[in-house]
Amino acid sequence: METSKTRSTFQTITSRELNGFRVRKRPCFADDSSQFSRIGAFDYGVEDDVTPPMALSFCKTSKNAHILAVTGEDGYVCLYNTRFKFSDSATRAENAEKARKCQWLAHDNAIFDVCWIKDDTNLLTACGDHSIKVWDSQERKCLLALTGHIGSVKSVSAHPSNNDIIVSGSRDGSFALWDLRCAKSTRAHSNTLPIATVQGAHKSSSVKTRGRHNKAASMSVTSVLYMKDEVSIATAGAADSVIKFWDTRSLKAPITQACSQDMSSRKWARSYGISSLSQDLNGVYISASCMDSRIYLFNVLQLEKGPVKSFEGSNIGTFFVKSKLSPDAGHIVGGSSDGFAYVWQVNKPQADPVKLEGHDGEVTAVDWCSHEVGKIATAADDSVVQLWNINSSCYSNTRSPSSIRRRERTLPVMKRRKLFTQEDEKDSNIGPDPDSPVELTVQTDSPNLTSIPEIRTPASLKKQLFSPHIKDACEGSPDASFGSPSSVLNPPPSIKRKTILDYFLTPSS
Repeated sequence: METSKTRSTFQTITSRELNGFRVRKRPCFADDSSQFSRIGAFDYGVEDDVTPPMALSFCKTSKNAHILAVTGEDGYVCLYNTRFKFSDSATRAENAEKARKCQWLAHDNAIFDVCWIKDDTNLLTACGDHSIKVWDSQERKCLLALTGHIGSVKSVSAHPSNNDIIVSGSRDGSFALWDLRCAKSTRAHSNTLPIATVQGAHKSSSVKTRGRHNKAASMSVTSVLYMKDEVSIATAGAADSVIKFWDTRSLKAPITQACSQDMSSRKWARSYGISSLSQDLNGVYISASCMDSRIYLFNVLQLEKGPVKSFEGSNIGTFFVKSKLSPDAGHIVGGSSDGFAYVWQVNKPQADPVKLEGHDGEVTAVDWCSHEVGKIATAADDSVVQLWNINSSCYSNTRSPSSIRRRERTLPVMKRRKLFTQEDEKDSNIGPDPDSPVELTVQTDSPNLTSIPEIRTPASLKKQLFSPHIKDACEGSPDASFGSPSSVLNPPPSIKRKTILDYFLTPSS
């Protein structure tokens, strides 16, 4: 009896396990691969010509979100229906034949990137033949050919709201802005020249190279990203781990930059390039896949602080290995040179990632489905595309880090009650705050309030916003008569938008 009373807690637990009563373990995302299920797998390729896929992208609209575009070294574009019920008894070739909706030869060279635009009616393909083509996804017809780069086009991204404006990055060391409305028709086809080009955007004089090909690789722009503020562009290159941010209205120099490595403390440290950039749906975070086999997460509002989080576990051995931040910024999926895909939970950067097994080659391209929550597509050098799904229980319990954007600006409940119930006549003589938001309605949960005041723009500011000369400037802009890119790059001075920093940041109170 005395021995049983003095028995430690550890001995009690051990005794229970020996008798078959095991202690229930706490669920852990990083150690439980069962949170992910494989939907299906299919071969990429046309007939018996199976080639490695290079890029893939889900459609952006809810109606077509299940359609996946895959491109490869053979220059083909293949569209697949990912809602097809893949059979475990069928071969990957049979699954591909049944899931494939259509295919066409887009280029005579490898297609490195693909992007849906204009409600999925058009498709952009960035190719090693130095061109970008705009395709009618229904008719599979080339609408435009964007020519101007003198190297392989590695990345392409569209303006968030105006898909006629796109940006591309090339192996020649430049990135270019294009306006699809400025097409010049010829007898053969329609082509378009860039409206602005920045040469040597990521050229590094400190990188020692030998030969023409190595020199081109060291200055290559590996990834471009049109920011959600609709004004700025983010670019990354192979020379270093620096992300540069550019104002499209003045491309003489970057407005700011962020580095994933602290080079000041390590004078002789090696500099690693970046293979891909991605941004969440709210535009709060940017992820960067670095060649030091880490994925870095940056807060757009705090770029000067460097990466806020980093994620390890994968092997980023080539610039073909990409990663993608989920639309809600809750997870990051990345490829790896070891033949696996990895998924990290953003809220737990120190935890080991979930390993997605099934590929037999370097996992390169990855993407999230924007409207089917938790669906992932991965592609590898084994010429196989695999579809995965995060179980709803795991995904729903993960709170989106970007959902707390500007939450700190909300007034506490007690302060709001005090503000609404205060009847001091002195406050009526104080003018409205010039920094108060436009048409901002503040609500409270108090049931005793019969009316809720509204904080509105001062009358003088309203008058200025709707003044005749502003209206004339808008009507006289080039965009009013013809979709000219000057409306994007050089809007009227009175209605110019701020840069990325001024757009997001607010004065500290």
